[in-house]
Amino acid sequence: MDRIVIVSNRVPKPGSPEIDAGGLAVGLRAALEETGGLWLGWSGRICDAPNREARIQQAAPFTLATLDLSEAEHGGYYAGFANRTLWPLLHGRVDLMRFDGAEWAAYRSVNEVFARRLAPLLGPRDLVWVHDYQLMLVGQALRRLGVDAPLGFFLHVPFPAPDVMTALPCHEELVRALSAYDLVGFQTTNDLRNFQELVSRLGGSVSDDGTVLAFGASFRTGVFPIGIDAAHFGALAASREVEKLCGRLRSCFDDCLGIVGVDRLDYTKGLAHRLRAFERLLETAPGYRGRTFLIQVAAPSRETVPEYADLKGEIEALSGRINAQHADIDWTPIRFLNRAVSHARIAALFRLSRIGLVTPLADGMNLVAKEYVAAQSPDDPGVLVLSQFAGAAQQLKAALIVNPHDADGMARTLRDALEMPLSERHARWEEMLAGLREHDIHAWRDRFLEGLRSARRLDAQPAPRLQPRLLPGGKTAGTLAAVRGSGHGPRPVMPFGVAGPGAPVERV
Repeated sequence: MDRIVIVSNRVPKPGSPEIDAGGLAVGLRAALEETGGLWLGWSGRICDAPNREARIQQAAPFTLATLDLSEAEHGGYYAGFANRTLWPLLHGRVDLMRFDGAEWAAYRSVNEVFARRLAPLLGPRDLVWVHDYQLMLVGQALRRLGVDAPLGFFLHVPFPAPDVMTALPCHEELVRALSAYDLVGFQTTNDLRNFQELVSRLGGSVSDDGTVLAFGASFRTGVFPIGIDAAHFGALAASREVEKLCGRLRSCFDDCLGIVGVDRLDYTKGLAHRLRAFERLLETAPGYRGRTFLIQVAAPSRETVPEYADLKGEIEALSGRINAQHADIDWTPIRFLNRAVSHARIAALFRLSRIGLVTPLADGMNLVAKEYVAAQSPDDPGVLVLSQFAGAAQQLKAALIVNPHDADGMARTLRDALEMPLSERHARWEEMLAGLREHDIHAWRDRFLEGLRSARRLDAQPAPRLQPRLLPGGKTAGTLAAVRGSGHGPRPVMPFGVAGPGAPVERV
């Protein structure tokens, strides 16, 4: 059996992988357990003189290999290029993107460090699966080191339209690096379409089955929407622990219909938009004053990045203004918590709230929306109000879909959700829950790995010869004497499906 090797910026902590890897380890645990897998990533430590050897430890059922970063590497690779260049760009915020050549060099260097530390740990039957925007160059670096293992890459965040992506001076280098993988996976058909169109503009070609020929390589592309462990989260929400928490919190919901939002404090999440929509609800339907409230949990994120500090100030000022204008002695319309909350408390809030309000301006998938659905009680399920710009909107079609830029429209939808009869709420919930159970995170993992195996099997077939393609500026893509894969075979596109942006930093 093939051994699964995972590469990501974040790694699970031994003993609690389900929590500490942002949910990713939940889906990968079974595959790692079956194969005695390996997981490589950043340790979360910043050192003056980092040890360049990977630190190996057992984190049953898999082996964990971690790397430290220096202050300069963390600042350039992670805080700089990954989170002040790629993150805003990939979410369509060119206005917030900052490109710095030194940070781009640091990003390349750290990706190469990951590859150099991983290469000696690989065996002849390993499947390597690289995750997310922080490590896009790892596959190319591994190929340069002579690694011939099957390589897959999955982008957890959106891939923007070509006109947006080309704002990045090094966009061609990033796309060229992705051609080193055997399979490149995306969350939605829109992300895949954007990527394929950009490849075509750069002189490549795309076949109907998702095979891309570009930069002297052939590789497969597909859509693999990530899911959640719906059974696990539903069991947590129905557990005695959560029931006790619900008992303690239920008095806060007496005679009030709760609306809940749970996010990282990030400018992509549309937090100000949802607060303004809730304010419009109170203005246009004054009968709901004292009868509903919005509780917004926004865990701190990237606090050293100025844009995030500015966002915190904006949300605090906006929620304060709305409360000052609309609150009464015995009722507060908005309850804003700028701190992390445990999974159990989140499950309790989801279970007690009539509406789950998820309004990102751009999001690869958004697992909070799925967790809200999974947490609902069959006796009295709530209503999911979901932004059309979340990848999950392509799957959770029984949610009430909104445009977060339309405050009046969102206010009307919130009123519809608050007034929705139980029979309709139950029917919508059952439809969404059935999809979540069928296309959970375990199915996502299996589909991607089978897609990677399928893409790799194509490598054994005779390879076509390609003529040079003229690229912008008169460059050529080169003549391909041999191309990995013929491009024939089943298309790895799936009908239905955190990594989260960085672990806490430990200074040593």
